[in-house]
Amino acid sequence: MENTPQIIGRRIDSSKIIPFEKGKIPPQAVDLEEVVLGAMMIDKKGVDEVIDILHEDVFYKDAHKYIYEAIFKLFESSEPIDLLTVSSQLKKDGKLEASGGDFYLIKLTQKVASSAHIEFHARIILQKFIQRSLIKISNEIIEDAYNESTDVFDLLDNAESKLYEVTQGNLKRSAETAQNLVIQAKKKIEEISNKEGLSGIPSGFDKLDKLTSGWQPSDLIIVAARPGMGKTALTLSMARNIAVNSNIPVAFFSLEMSSVQLITRLISSETGLSSEKLRTGKLEKHEWEQLNVKVKSLEKAPLFIDDTPSLSIFDLRAKARRLASQHGIRMIVIDYLQLMTAGGSQKGGNREQEISTISRNLKALAKELNVPVIALSQLSRAVETRGGSKRPILSDLRESGAIEQDADIVSFIYRPEYYKIDEWDDEERTPTQGQAEFIVAKHRNGGLENIRLKFIGALGKFDNLEEFDSPFEFQSKMNDDENPFAPKDLPSAEEAFGSSINHDSTNPDDDVPF
Repeated sequence: MENTPQIIGRRIDSSKIIPFEKGKIPPQAVDLEEVVLGAMMIDKKGVDEVIDILHEDVFYKDAHKYIYEAIFKLFESSEPIDLLTVSSQLKKDGKLEASGGDFYLIKLTQKVASSAHIEFHARIILQKFIQRSLIKISNEIIEDAYNESTDVFDLLDNAESKLYEVTQGNLKRSAETAQNLVIQAKKKIEEISNKEGLSGIPSGFDKLDKLTSGWQPSDLIIVAARPGMGKTALTLSMARNIAVNSNIPVAFFSLEMSSVQLITRLISSETGLSSEKLRTGKLEKHEWEQLNVKVKSLEKAPLFIDDTPSLSIFDLRAKARRLASQHGIRMIVIDYLQLMTAGGSQKGGNREQEISTISRNLKALAKELNVPVIALSQLSRAVETRGGSKRPILSDLRESGAIEQDADIVSFIYRPEYYKIDEWDDEERTPTQGQAEFIVAKHRNGGLENIRLKFIGALGKFDNLEEFDSPFEFQSKMNDDENPFAPKDLPSAEEAFGSSINHDSTNPDDDVPF
């Protein structure tokens, strides 16, 4: 029969007790705890060196937890920290007696003469705390593993999540006060105001970045479209912009295409060589040189591609945590959501429940790793059967309830050219050839907008739509140096449209229609 500790008939929370084998006590360094606290009370420099390393939970002795908590409150309030102020703060908290009283505080200050080596001592205390945490987690895992009703995949996910928290040094804490959160929010706003550029991860598309200030940490972004609209091409273009231009690590999980196919698309986009030429390998000598030179930036990019088919949400979370720990990834792309499986005990539910579980877990993953997660999604056939405008709306999302609810941003890709629509439905009635619309239909922390982008189908890439871009920009953007296989007899812009076109004569890269 299991022995449950009790005091005067009142049950103790056994989860707070760290079990240990007979004859062993939990790892601890009480003597170093005393030295560190004493040094913090006699030398302000000591406080500055360890305040961001330690928190009250790392102390083994309860009295030391109360003393550190008092010191931390004084530090937050920018009050002086010494024997008298710490004693006063403990009195305010009603914990002076529980911490040993003034006599014990005096004893701590007498144990040390300076704050020398305080950081080294603090890290030993932290190591002992991590050891105790691992013992506690291991015992919880053992107990759960003996429970026959526990799903083994849920057990694995839970175990890895707890171990990841220890690895990152951010074990879950209790709810924070509004005061602490306001301080954190103000500090973040100050950092953003002092920072040049965007507050989030730049997508490389100027108008989109202006709307979102970059993809924000912990956000779940859904990019949805019908097949053939360019979902993979768009997110690959984003991943390339982020990894190559900004040198920010990106993880791309492809459930549909192989990693070699994806990198071939990127090579086509990077070099200006058509996908057809790369597939057949029929390149001229100068095109081989072009390939070898222009692919170097892609080789150095911190882009990680995983093409595991039928990836479960459990496997995704495990792989993402590992990539975050080993390579510091700052954005995750999933292509695409409907090809994922829930795994574990969710296999028996219907597809709508499974998608709900997946989207909920993707949002949880974004928050856990504090990175933006972009998930591609298919649209229902309602778009094709609908008369009039084919522009997608929120109700076109498959299993829309859960996805729409969990996402911070829901966006769509719309290419009228795909539906044989030659003109945009605006007042100017501008041509649609080589253009696409990125529709932000839901934005939890910002505005909504329809942003037009350039689509270069032959290279499978999206780009910014410049002011003077015409539907013929594909040939015009590729001069002889960039695209040796382009036609040589293209007329100039002035020849095609007359001298009324206001090109900047200093810019040799202006588009030249044909």
